[in-house]
Amino acid sequence: MEVTGKIKLINAEQQVSATFRKRELVVTTEEQYPQHILVEFGQDKCDLLNNFRVGEPVKVSINLRGREWVSPQGETKYFNSIQGWRVERLATEAPTQAPPVAAPAFEPAPDFKEEDHDDLPF
Repeated sequence: MEVTGKIKLINAEQQVSATFRKRELVVTTEEQYPQHILVEFGQDKCDLLNNFRVGEPVKVSINLRGREWVSPQGETKYFNSIQGWRVERLATEAPTQAPPVAAPAFEPAPDFKEEDHDDLPF
């Protein structure tokens, strides 16, 4: 799956435990109702964000993850996360120029008279 948009936020790396680190990225989609999508990058994937800046248009490859958790009281809850595994810069739009005016496909006949050219068989 992929999410495209502009980078809104790149958080600093967090050392969650002695063996686990993560870094969060927020991408704002560019649609009628923009969404702010939080994507987590874990372990060696944290370094993928080092060369990106806020405001850059990107395409982020993601995996959706879901977990089940049972509380000590026996209540079951479900949690979702979005994990990123690749980030690509999208080409910024170059200033557009008006397309050149195309020449007509053929030149109109000069002084065309309908009665002079009626050679159709029907």
